[in-house]
Amino acid sequence: MDQRLTKFALLPEAEIGTAAIDRTPTASGPELSSAVELRDVRRVFSGRAVLDGIDLTIHASEFVAVLGPSGTGKTTLLRLLSGLDRPDGGVVRVPRARSMVFQEPRLVLAKRVWQNVVLGRTDGIARREAVAALEEVGLATHVDAWPRTLSGGEAQRVALARALVREPKLLLLDEPFAALDALTRLRMHSLVDQLWQRHHPAVVLVTHDVDEAIVLADRVLVLSGGKVNLDLPIGIAKPRDRADPDVFALRTRLLRELGVGDTP
Repeated sequence: MDQRLTKFALLPEAEIGTAAIDRTPTASGPELSSAVELRDVRRVFSGRAVLDGIDLTIHASEFVAVLGPSGTGKTTLLRLLSGLDRPDGGVVRVPRARSMVFQEPRLVLAKRVWQNVVLGRTDGIARREAVAALEEVGLATHVDAWPRTLSGGEAQRVALARALVREPKLLLLDEPFAALDALTRLRMHSLVDQLWQRHHPAVVLVTHDVDEAIVLADRVLVLSGGKVNLDLPIGIAKPRDRADPDVFALRTRLLRELGVGDTP
């Protein structure tokens, strides 16, 4: 592989005055008009292209859900966007300010909740920022709690607060609700939607849950065979009711695209 063909660049952030590593113009318009730009991106493991020539633009403040069977590159895509991995070919362009929430909260058990929100910082300003973030996710009374005392849903709220306190332009969510019970998951859906509308980051949510994608996203991607097989905007107003004929039709289409067939 000719490494000159592989680029990983950070989009410039006007608010903090940083410069782009790659200022090559793109078809999406001005450099700050999009939060993510992928051009002919490939990622290969053991000779198999998990991502095979992906082209993708995600606009600022857009909420995108990524669906697909296991092994189709959903988490690999998030890892490339987060900078935890590098492509084997193509160009990945993302904002400098980005955060990721994983399937597990990944809290440091030896630190209190507020310290987990602002890891690496212990000054008074950091604590105030942590308290404000925890208030936003409904954990104002848990500021000085220990992680072991939290429920699964509360721990994921801390993880969300930790992501949001960094004021990301791009928020990456890797199945963050998969381990939660059904009722807690619904509450988390509502919280994430509220936080997205309040802070306006671009969001990329990886999920296996079609209903979750429909409830939260305004655009759904389906990955298969290393490609984006479907790129579908959702024009249905929120909140979305599963009984709505348009929602039902969308759900049926996505399930068919995923190979599930006519599922009630």
